[in-house]
Amino acid sequence: MATNLKPQQLLTRQFPAIDHDYALRDTALYALALGLGDDPVDDKQLRYVYEGIDGGALCTIPTMANVLAYPGFWAREPDTGIDWKRLVHAEQEIILHAPIPASGSVVGRNRVSAIWDKGEGKGALLQQQRQIYDASDDRLLATVIQLSLLRGDGNFGPGGSEGAPPAPHQIPERVPDAVCDLPTLSQTALIYRLCGDMNPLHADPGVAKAAGFDRPILHGMATMGIAAHAVMRRLLDYDAGRIARMRVRFTAAAYPGDTLRTEIWAEGNCLTLRTIALERQVVVLNNCLIELG
Repeated sequence: MATNLKPQQLLTRQFPAIDHDYALRDTALYALALGLGDDPVDDKQLRYVYEGIDGGALCTIPTMANVLAYPGFWAREPDTGIDWKRLVHAEQEIILHAPIPASGSVVGRNRVSAIWDKGEGKGALLQQQRQIYDASDDRLLATVIQLSLLRGDGNFGPGGSEGAPPAPHQIPERVPDAVCDLPTLSQTALIYRLCGDMNPLHADPGVAKAAGFDRPILHGMATMGIAAHAVMRRLLDYDAGRIARMRVRFTAAAYPGDTLRTEIWAEGNCLTLRTIALERQVVVLNNCLIELG
């Protein structure tokens, strides 16, 4: 089937800057959605959900960059030519350039950074990049890179990007150095959507069934944040400021109520992760990388 996708039009597409004001309660809500605060007397967790610890300084989890100045599901707009119903979120990466303030105003600038043709019947890969700046002084805080598989848009002809997307990060061939099991609530997706991703796939049973799931699924970026929480708990003594970069590959859906087991391999400042929905024995995140600063 022919695609309507025009690669050069996407690569030069202009996106309006996104202004995003957020408050301490938004930062605390994000942390609560990832399960922090499950021990209400643990000061190290409370620093992310309660502003009264450490003299009133609330800490921010670096993966909150995923929900700041989010441009929305723009692939659904008709001028893109994308068969958006067959789009799959494949990978997500964040790079931290400076600590994210617990409250403030940011500006997000989005662009399509690459598009690769996989060939007829194989789809295409679209990479978009969002840079998030502090609105008060224009400091670059974070870069967010998203890779999407456009299953209905392969074989689009000339005009795509040269080269290939980054190869998957490899899992070591040995037992993990650490394991962390974190339960999710049956309401986790309903809580996480209040952080900015209002896709009904994560709340509406009818929409989920139409997409091939028996019930609403957990946001992929919530699963990513929970994996970061696991690393914070097991290896970083809840010092999230040490996370400088995180890259994950989404391999299956997690469901609210799953226990998410994150396996961790440590090699210096490089951590490799894999996350399994424990009760179903399904790998939901794989080939994941965290670099520590």
